[in-house]
Amino acid sequence: MIDGPYLVVTVLGVLATGLMAGVFGAFSLLVMRGLAALPAARGVAAMNAINAAATTPAFMVVFAGAAVVCAVIAVVTFVLWPEEGTAELLLGSALYLVGAFGVTVVANVPRNDTLTRLEPGAPQAEAYWPAYVRQWTRWNHVRAVASAAAALTYLLALV
Repeated sequence: MIDGPYLVVTVLGVLATGLMAGVFGAFSLLVMRGLAALPAARGVAAMNAINAAATTPAFMVVFAGAAVVCAVIAVVTFVLWPEEGTAELLLGSALYLVGAFGVTVVANVPRNDTLTRLEPGAPQAEAYWPAYVRQWTRWNHVRAVASAAAALTYLLALV
């Protein structure tokens, strides 16, 4: 069984990735559905405000902090190569770093950047909004599942 400081970091990994799974899941299942029901101009304005709030320290500490914890777990696992849980620890790290953090960088943020450049009431925003909601939410589902899978995989490393 994993013990000592390694146990603490792994438990932090479970908590951090589990928390992000909840954030991503709630956003997909509640927030995006609510925004999709709004007229495009209001939905665009609301999503732009949410995206601005997401770049504040409160969210970034949790989101980026989870990535740091996962990276630390991966590096320490490669260096120490523990007798138990190695595959689970590396897989959990990969799931979050690629499936949540990586997807954010390559799929969600570019769509957010495009949306930010559009004036909420403009015809371009009206035309882009339905595709944005559909595509952004699809990728957000990936982030939620990857984060939950990372938390579960880290948890399996502890048993």
